[in-house]
Amino acid sequence: MENTTKDYSHIKGWGIDADPKNDPTYPMKRRTNEEHLGYSWERPTLQPQTVEILHSNERPNVTAVFGTSTPPSGLSGMIRRLAFKKTENDYGHWLPLILADRINVVEGIIEDLRSGHVPNIFAEKGYKAEWKYNRGGLLRKAAVAAILSYGVVAYFRAKKKRKHNY
Repeated sequence: MENTTKDYSHIKGWGIDADPKNDPTYPMKRRTNEEHLGYSWERPTLQPQTVEILHSNERPNVTAVFGTSTPPSGLSGMIRRLAFKKTENDYGHWLPLILADRINVVEGIIEDLRSGHVPNIFAEKGYKAEWKYNRGGLLRKAAVAAILSYGVVAYFRAKKKRKHNY
């Protein structure tokens, strides 16, 4: 590789941060470049971990503050644990997290039914507002859901019938 210095002065704004006196924190901040070595401040007391916390494998530790309202559990929790073994720039991280969110919705409905609470899915999904402001879209969604449901039921009935004929 060539080790020549190139001139980028023709690029508007190039080198604007080269002068430390142009830094908004100058002269209040004393430049030691120690912040590149790690924490340059005394870290405050961390939030206690009372439940399982999933965090990026690209971080050495958990963030100072995190949510504890819904720790990973069930099938969605297993999928989330697998997803957090991948790096954040990988589809293998984000797509399973999206899938886990969808599965968690179903797990929540099952948990509601198990505890004796019948969820009002129509209200919780905002179908009243969608009926008022996007009636055509709601009808299309309902038609697609009905067709897909019919297709699944027909497939399993045909499979059961073929098995019965043998």
